[in-house]
Amino acid sequence: MLKLAGFLRMVLGGMAKRPAPSPARAQTRPSGIRQNRGKVAFVGAGPGDPELLTVKARRALEQADVIIHDRLISPEVLALAGPRASLVDAGKEGFGPSMKQEDINDLIVAHARTGAAVVRLKSGDPTVFGRLDEEIDACDDAGIAWDIVPGITAASAAVASIGESLTKRGRNSSVRFLTGHDTKGFADHDWRALASRGEVAAIYMGKKSARFIQGRLLMHGADPATPVTVIENASRADQKVLSSTLATLPTDLAEAAMNGPALTFYGLAPRAAAAVLNDIPQQELA
Repeated sequence: MLKLAGFLRMVLGGMAKRPAPSPARAQTRPSGIRQNRGKVAFVGAGPGDPELLTVKARRALEQADVIIHDRLISPEVLALAGPRASLVDAGKEGFGPSMKQEDINDLIVAHARTGAAVVRLKSGDPTVFGRLDEEIDACDDAGIAWDIVPGITAASAAVASIGESLTKRGRNSSVRFLTGHDTKGFADHDWRALASRGEVAAIYMGKKSARFIQGRLLMHGADPATPVTVIENASRADQKVLSSTLATLPTDLAEAAMNGPALTFYGLAPRAAAAVLNDIPQQELA
């Protein structure tokens, strides 16, 4: 019995002297390294009607600290910004006063570096004629996280407003998205291919280059009677539709005195029902 008691004292005493396991050390980030906490969302604002915004775009506006927006963003869309958001106009205008793209890039990066949630709000879809790559490159160079929220591009909203579709069996199996001007002035394209019968093109920023486009197409054999439709302020309450032809486009545009953003469809005319609908005042449709 005495031997058993001595054995237990020896075992228990050894356990008491065993060191307790050391707690795991918290992993710490090396000093001097700072992670950018700001993020940039390149958000498509759609053509102007706030009801055409995606759910994700609206959420981004509500949660933004800073919204850097284009000139063409409608007031109704900007009104959806969250209460803490600062609105920054970074508008560009073809052949008019504009903020330099380099300055816009710097503005995006500067706000994101403060840790802000930045929304770069672009009219239509940011991936269509929106200089998106240049702004993404600026974020990448600065080590800033970003994502893209697609929007409804002007061509989709405009073609819906005239009751047409961009493609149609037996008419055209492809559609071209063109810009009327680029950084060097009026933009050149494959006019010979575009002048072929049945071709359809959605021309962005094409009002001021209408006579240039007309001349190039006629020079390459386009039919002067080819329908051309110009939609100003597509999807908005003050939308206006001009039905024309290639032969009369510059004259018709001058007489219509369109001053808002417009999209030009080459090869498409409004359906009869859509043409009648566009003549009805918006108040009567409410």
